[in-house]
Amino acid sequence: MTTGPNRILDDFARLMTDAAGAAQGVRKEMETAFRSQAERVLNSMDVVQREEFEAVRDMAAKARDENDALLARVESLEKLLAEQSKAPKAKVQAKRSPAANSSK
Repeated sequence: MTTGPNRILDDFARLMTDAAGAAQGVRKEMETAFRSQAERVLNSMDVVQREEFEAVRDMAAKARDENDALLARVESLEKLLAEQSKAPKAKVQAKRSPAANSSK
C-alpha cells in the first residue's frame, strides 16, 4: 500500500482515467442520439438516399442514350423515306412529259 504523495497521485490518476472513460461513453451516447435524431428529421423530409439517387440517375442517363439512338434512327428512316418518295415522282413526271408532248 502506498502512502503519502504517491497515493494521492495514484488516486488522482485513477480518477482522471475514470473521468476520461465516462466522457468517452457520454460522447458515444451523444453521437448515437444525434444520428438517430438527424435520421428521423431526414426521413420526415422525404429525402432520398444516395444509392437510390445514383440508381435513378444511371437509369435516366441510359434512357437519354437510348432516346438519342432512337432519334438518329428515326431521322435516318425519314431521310430514306423522303428519298424513296422523290424517286417515283421523278419517274412519273418523266413518263408524263412525253405523253403530254405527243398530245399537242
